[in-house]
Amino acid sequence: MTNTALVVGASGIIGSNLAQELLANQWTTYGLARKPGTDIAGLQPVAADLLDVPGLEKALADLAPTHVFITSWMRNDTEAENIRVNSAMVRNLLAVLGPKKSVQHVALVTGLKHYLGPFEAYVSGGVPPPTPLRESQPRLALDNFYYAQEDEVYTAAARDGFTWSIHRPHTIIGKAVGNLMNLGTTLAVYASICKETGRPFRWPGSQAQWEGLSDVTDARVIAKQLLWAATTEAARNEAYNIVNGDIFRWSWLWGKLADWFGIEPVGFDGTIHPLEAEMAADAALWRDIAARHNLTEPDLSRLASPWHTDLDLGRPIEVMTDMANSRQRGFAVYQRTEESFFDLFAKLREDRLIP
Repeated sequence: MTNTALVVGASGIIGSNLAQELLANQWTTYGLARKPGTDIAGLQPVAADLLDVPGLEKALADLAPTHVFITSWMRNDTEAENIRVNSAMVRNLLAVLGPKKSVQHVALVTGLKHYLGPFEAYVSGGVPPPTPLRESQPRLALDNFYYAQEDEVYTAAARDGFTWSIHRPHTIIGKAVGNLMNLGTTLAVYASICKETGRPFRWPGSQAQWEGLSDVTDARVIAKQLLWAATTEAARNEAYNIVNGDIFRWSWLWGKLADWFGIEPVGFDGTIHPLEAEMAADAALWRDIAARHNLTEPDLSRLASPWHTDLDLGRPIEVMTDMANSRQRGFAVYQRTEESFFDLFAKLREDRLIP
């Protein structure tokens, strides 16, 4: 049977890289988003809102996917609202697809919040989980929309008979425009502004993140794990951490990022300097930089997400993950983290998104 994929969130960092990976492996691939892009050759766009069931039924009326990859979520003001909205998105999608009896496998992408909980949980006196983070660690006794999304997948799998996989990346490094969580591009834009203005390329985060061990997830690596789990018998019905496979300290990597841009790095100086404040007044400056360098995206807010980068780099704890679960089952993809950043920076420059 021909594999037919429905990638939910195909315009995001993970979804777009996954779509390209599936297409490169000769999958018929549909990309669902509220406003799907048309820049990936061969990807068939599906415009739909997962909270609009009648509209979703209409959009999917002629589709019978064998594999569903859920890579998107919607940010809300409270965790209770995150739970209500994001669980409904998964529930609605699988309920609409259920009667077709075509779905063989559903993959859900969540993240390390599964182990860490919301930011407030580990800055208000809570005991941080032991590192490296492992899939065997129990759920926290906290509200968490990742748990609600997982439970929707489990319920639908029991009802409709498909297999599933859960994928938990750390910070995603990859190209996307208009994405809410984009540390790599945010740092590229910040470095570009520092180079243009002579401002210091100053570490914005905590001492714990500066000195502690860390890892990240290249979008190309999680795309390969998603495909592997969907097509490997031994990989089904499991949750997997997914990172590049190496570890680093930001105190080492920060200077390498600075070198790529030809600027001087400034390390941790005893104080957190949030990028959200550092870049708060840079919208007009970026429009000027974009005009002078003939860049394709003059809207700073569509490239940089300082608030999210601050959450990652400002953590008061060390965060790194264990990859043994998928390694033992045969997933062997590895990626050097500095090259993840350098590849992204080169692509952003090639596409005239940074000078």
